[in-house]
Amino acid sequence: MRIGELSQRTGVSTRLLRYYEQQGLLGSERDSNGYRRYPEAAVERVHRIRELLDAGMTTEVIRTLLPCAQGGPGLLTCSHSVQVLDEQLARVEEQMAELERKREALARLELRPA
Repeated sequence: MRIGELSQRTGVSTRLLRYYEQQGLLGSERDSNGYRRYPEAAVERVHRIRELLDAGMTTEVIRTLLPCAQGGPGLLTCSHSVQVLDEQLARVEEQMAELERKREALARLELRPA
């Protein structure tokens, strides 16, 4: 399928699909006229990429996880996927703790009359 059809079927812009390809997340072949051609499996792959991006992962992390993201939503259990998920969860928990500290600091600020 061409990039326009993949875009239509996944709801992802052609610009993003090209970006995914540049990042090594998605592969295509070229027709003799230079147009990109994607296999049918690209639809599921784009859905997995979006799922992992929505979870806050970077394209670099996603590239390493894609082999574990085949055959439907979620990830196959392997030592790599477990390690990456543990690291990502720890990162999110640190961010949440930092936001809580900032919230508390803002709540402690006193407003004085001008």
